[in-house]
Amino acid sequence: MNLDGLKEAAYFEELADSYVQCGLCPHRCVIADGKRGRCQARENRGGKLYALTYGRAASLAVDPIEKKPLYHFYPGREILSLGNWGCNFACSFCQNHDISQHEVPTRAFSPEDAVTMARESKSIGLAYTYNEPLINFEFVRDCAKVIRAAGLKNVLVTNGFVNPEPLEELLPLVDAMNIDIKAFHEGFYKDQCQGKLEPVLRNTARAAKSCHVEVTTLLIPGLNDAPKELEDMAVWIAENCGEETPAHLSAYFPRYQMKIDATTPAMLQHAREIFLKHLRYVYIGNVAATKGANTVCRACGEIIIARQGYAIDKRGINDSGRCALCGADNNIINETSFRKGSS
Repeated sequence: MNLDGLKEAAYFEELADSYVQCGLCPHRCVIADGKRGRCQARENRGGKLYALTYGRAASLAVDPIEKKPLYHFYPGREILSLGNWGCNFACSFCQNHDISQHEVPTRAFSPEDAVTMARESKSIGLAYTYNEPLINFEFVRDCAKVIRAAGLKNVLVTNGFVNPEPLEELLPLVDAMNIDIKAFHEGFYKDQCQGKLEPVLRNTARAAKSCHVEVTTLLIPGLNDAPKELEDMAVWIAENCGEETPAHLSAYFPRYQMKIDATTPAMLQHAREIFLKHLRYVYIGNVAATKGANTVCRACGEIIIARQGYAIDKRGINDSGRCALCGADNNIINETSFRKGSS
């Protein structure tokens, strides 16, 4: 296992004149010798494609699982979180542009390091997050195997922009994903992200059949918050992932290249009302909200998880994640399954 930051990449094709074509994501970059793909994390060296950040970490922290955000996956627990640099999108509003659009210093970090740190910190496992984790496919794959063998959990926080073959290779190792659905029209993805919507939807629907999935949309005034677009998105999530899929609506603040005014709480509440027509669990993020923070039992209507920031009161659920009062299933994965999978 190479841990010096350089590893021959998976999913590429050698072309004439020392060119290569990357097959990891739908961009399918054709890359000349000495050049990098759009994500900046994969480079052609002598007619071979290499991952540049294998066995490296730019960011490491132990976060509340709710920060991912995941509200129905071991609520109240913490998870070791790993990030690097680079991204296969170039979102004009990126909240983490300092690492997604720029190369930054890293430190050596092995899968065995991840297991040790997770156990020492009482973490449920490892979240691949902060920048786009799927551009570091080889390390995520290898690390996820070691994490899984240790009885810990693998979480992906991703834009969902990856080709079917690498996704299928990873899914058996993944316990939960938070996937960004940034908008529900192709124009937004093209103009604001330099990407495409269709692969994200395809991968979100596929992931929901394999692991726990929650979705997040950053609402940007005038760009992706039209009522018809929000309704169409909520209907799509319900039909393709299930009406019990937790959805997170987050407030945008001016960042990076975008200077549009911030999302207001009223905009978020209106969007939530639209989503609640089709989805049972809709949450508001990035603002202090009196509505949209707590989890309410779908059957008896009681608050079963109360949240104030990252402070959690989950006395309303039992170890299996069901409502402690009426026993209803609210699509919450909790302590029982973690203990069964732990070593």
